[in-house]
Amino acid sequence: MDLVNKFLNGLRASLSIDELEALNTAHGATKEDIETLRSEYPNCPESLISLLENIDGTYWRKYGENKIAVCILGSDLEGGRYPYYLLSIQQMLESSKEEEDISYLLEYQDDEEDVDPKINPEGLLPGTYIHFSDCMNNGGTSRLYIDFNPSDKGVSGQIIRFVHDPDQYKVIANSFDEYLQQLLDGGFIFLDEEE
Repeated sequence: MDLVNKFLNGLRASLSIDELEALNTAHGATKEDIETLRSEYPNCPESLISLLENIDGTYWRKYGENKIAVCILGSDLEGGRYPYYLLSIQQMLESSKEEEDISYLLEYQDDEEDVDPKINPEGLLPGTYIHFSDCMNNGGTSRLYIDFNPSDKGVSGQIIRFVHDPDQYKVIANSFDEYLQQLLDGGFIFLDEEE
């Protein structure tokens, strides 16, 4: 897939030497894992599948004798400078089994700052989303999801960014392709070392 190849080429050119060395030990997901992801999530974007065919996760992921932790994704936080890991298919399947409850935010909500109106107020229910990425702070602070059960204002396949303290759920792209394109257009700013 052309978009994923452009993304991977730009990513490799933007990583530090140490990060690139670690990423080069990674490999793609097995055919069995890809088939499992496709069967559980028939609407899984082809661009995510293509990315996973190249790299099956970078979040404390063990490849042979090497364990890697390389941030290769980003979001809108901190002006696009906040980095994220890609989860492996096994991590995605495991972490997408839980309900992500947003009702506590909606109950006290005065405006649309806490929960984007494009997100179903019932929350992210098991089988209706893929949790594909955790932030560099070991996932506790921010996560990224592909949402297949939006509100009537959203679109199936939209990308949701959750951030903690204060908790907020926001749609940051209408599709995984659009999300990857945003990272490309942003010049991989999330990989820039802080001065």
